Amino acid sequence: MRDKFIIATIVLLSIFLAYSCSISPIVAGPKPLLNAHAHNDYAHDRPLFDALDHGFASVEADIHLVDGDLFVAHDSDEIKPDRTLRSLYLEPLKKRIAQNSGRVYPNGPQFTLFIDIKTQSVATYKVLGKMLAEYRNIITSFSSTGRTDKAVVVYVSGNRPRALMKFESLRYAGYDGRLADLQSDAPSTLIPIISDRWPSHFSYKGSGPMPEKERQKLKTIIQTAHKKGRIVRFWATPDRPSPQRQNLWRILLESGVDLLNTDDLPALQKFLLEYTPK
Repeated sequence: MRDKFIIATIVLLSIFLAYSCSISPIVAGPKPLLNAHAHNDYAHDRPLFDALDHGFASVEADIHLVDGDLFVAHDSDEIKPDRTLRSLYLEPLKKRIAQNSGRVYPNGPQFTLFIDIKTQSVATYKVLGKMLAEYRNIITSFSSTGRTDKAVVVYVSGNRPRALMKFESLRYAGYDGRLADLQSDAPSTLIPIISDRWPSHFSYKGSGPMPEKERQKLKTIIQTAHKKGRIVRFWATPDRPSPQRQNLWRILLESGVDLLNTDDLPALQKFLLEYTPK
């Protein structure tokens, strides 16, 4: 009887160990930072992965359509054969999500991928749309009946073909709106975000208190966007290390801006980890 018990125990342990080894390990990482956006992410030494190592939940990739494929680069003369949207972002995200039981970060938030179209809008977007559809299992979709959230949400920026996107019955990307779209009655399934260039609308650069008129303007923008179901991001904010940058980040965060824009990954990570709301 004792021998049978020992044999049964060994068998059960063997099954458990075999099952454990068959499961892909969860990728450990830093605390995910909902408000951290990596501007021009592809310019870092390790596109996507540097941002992930610093806990960023949003990254940006500029794309160019060349010979039917989408290449990641800021300018056309920087295009390299091995730096495609698929190889630098879509495939690594797909692999990581599979390892992390359906999320980019283990039990983490939805991840945002901004795709900035640099070449002709309609032609580039058509190729992009087909490519994103291949990753429908991990990418959020938008339709007239709402949105179906997945591990990644994509926003199309740059040369955006609004008319084409508006009349699609199913899309795997949202349209990146501008402040001119703030009062638009377009549904949030078409324009889920408002992004714009900070110096085009504000003179404040973080030195001293923010002028009350500009503070109220910012507050109105945030409240209006959020009421319409849209998030908010500004780019071209001061990004050199300084007390002014820290102060502006704090004001933006306290005002309700959803994504802070930076090229300085370690600095924004440190700021957000240490930030304590007033």
